[in-house]
Amino acid sequence: MLNGDVFLAPLAGVSDVAFRILASEMGASMTFTEMVSIKGMYYENDNTSIITYIDKREGPVGLQVFGSDENIMADVIQNRFNNRDDIYQLDLNLGCPAPKIVKNHEGSYLMKDPKKVKSIVESMVKTSKVPVSVKIRLGFDDSNKNFLEVADAIVEAGAYMITLHARTREMFYSGKADWTAIRALKNHVPIKVVGNGDVCSVEDYVRMKEETGVDAVAIGRHALGNPFIFKQIKDFNLTKKYSNPTLEEVIETIKRHYELELEFKPERIAIREMRKNILWYLKGFKDSNKVKNNINTLTNINEIFEVLNEYKNTYN
Repeated sequence: MLNGDVFLAPLAGVSDVAFRILASEMGASMTFTEMVSIKGMYYENDNTSIITYIDKREGPVGLQVFGSDENIMADVIQNRFNNRDDIYQLDLNLGCPAPKIVKNHEGSYLMKDPKKVKSIVESMVKTSKVPVSVKIRLGFDDSNKNFLEVADAIVEAGAYMITLHARTREMFYSGKADWTAIRALKNHVPIKVVGNGDVCSVEDYVRMKEETGVDAVAIGRHALGNPFIFKQIKDFNLTKKYSNPTLEEVIETIKRHYELELEFKPERIAIREMRKNILWYLKGFKDSNKVKNNINTLTNINEIFEVLNEYKNTYN
């Protein structure tokens, strides 16, 4: 396992290269790309290829893929991924609950078919020059919590790590993650297990480690606008202390996030995407809604920074 045990989970529309750089700098020991369509890579869709870009400033990055065709999977791995030296591992997504993914019998739909899972993972392991991991859910719904059976198939196929998001597909992101299932998985398989679900603080991280015995913890939605959680966990592991970021630190991080986005995207797209990030970054700060509403009307990066500076200077 890596030097560190807290990962940034893959987040569609969020865990792009800019945010992964921030998370790595803050202390995430591994990050994951947004979910990449294997079919999109096979048919050379430019938008899909962009998602796979990895920057030298990042720490180890897992490239997360989804798909259900073993032959296409093997072809893309052989011809598009194996000639790269910036991919730390390949991660198969069996957790995405999105209707359009499930409709195509991909993502969490595959939890219904352990034999198919074994076939896909075997194909990946045989072809890939880097280790293969798999992200799963508890099952498709409450009456089909077959995560241990799926895990057996994954182990037999030769994967080296499993991440369990401890909800069913039916739950999407609602309800409470079942950490007892994560413990059951850790006790059941001989390979590395990563726990995922409802870790939103240092205390949650510590509790998940203690209650489940996992090798690592992956944080997804609770890292939105909060890459600081990785620094807090890193600080806690080193010193048993951590602090919450000040407004000044948050605003400086927003600016850095903007600047990183501008390295990889046109200004209008970077600004549009950062609007949602600012909602998350400033959550809980007094009168932040006025700032968000103001920024939503702006299209120039310097004007946005002026608004942020004014907010910082007048905040009390």
